[in-house]
Amino acid sequence: MQMQSKRYVALANFLVVLSCFMVVGHGNLYQYLDVTWGEGRGRIIDNGDLLTLSLDQFSGSGFQSYSQYLFGRFDMNIKLVPGNSAGTVTTFYLSSEGATHDEIDFEFLGNLSGQPYIVHTNLYAEGQGNREQQFYLWFDPTADFHTYTVLWNPNLVAWYVDGTPIRVFRNMESSGIPFPHNQAMRTYGSIWDGDSWATEGGRIKTNWTNAPFAASFANYIPNGCVSSTASFCNNVNPTGTWYSQELDSTSQARLTWVQKNYMIYNYCTDYSRFPQGLPPECSLQTTS
Repeated sequence: MQMQSKRYVALANFLVVLSCFMVVGHGNLYQYLDVTWGEGRGRIIDNGDLLTLSLDQFSGSGFQSYSQYLFGRFDMNIKLVPGNSAGTVTTFYLSSEGATHDEIDFEFLGNLSGQPYIVHTNLYAEGQGNREQQFYLWFDPTADFHTYTVLWNPNLVAWYVDGTPIRVFRNMESSGIPFPHNQAMRTYGSIWDGDSWATEGGRIKTNWTNAPFAASFANYIPNGCVSSTASFCNNVNPTGTWYSQELDSTSQARLTWVQKNYMIYNYCTDYSRFPQGLPPECSLQTTS
């Protein structure tokens, strides 16, 4: 009987670990996401297949995931605000809470009709941000849905667009660079008025005659460790998954292509912003 009890305990522990790292899938959005603000401007529709967020002169809107994750891969299909979207900011990001929070950002900065969106990326670790990189896209992100992905594991954070990496931030804690590794984060999305800075540094303002502005989200695929306990997630190492994923040679070549042709801002080359010297991680990684 004692041996049987031990087997049950071992099986239970195994199932807990397995559930932590299993692919959650892209089921009904009602199952994973909660529209948390906007007073009706955010809605889950089409039997849970689509989430829409809208912005008018009174308010934006947003959602968050029910679960918190410590490491994972998070995919979301997004169709951005069409037409004159200047001043609007649409987001998809991960964040913990508090003054020393961690955060991994996709922010999509609207523009005048015919002008390209800017993809604004940033990373906070222990409350410290100011790690912005910005990109143009090689397609019209308002014409159809495209997949935006955050990969976050103990080795790196990577941002992907339609499976192509656009940015990588590696774990350099051994050199004293903070890295998000012990704070569980939720997934968030929002649309809000950022006309004080979003388009040409705030020179172009939001044209409210075009309101409401609407962005659409679908096919959310969270694949991560559902836990708020760092020791638990750090002590389980499922090899061959996102947890140990690195960029292969093809992905590295695509990253180089994007950064050569579509990067428009890199904090690691902004000497005027950092007259006392660039942040230390800038000299430690050749592709960031």
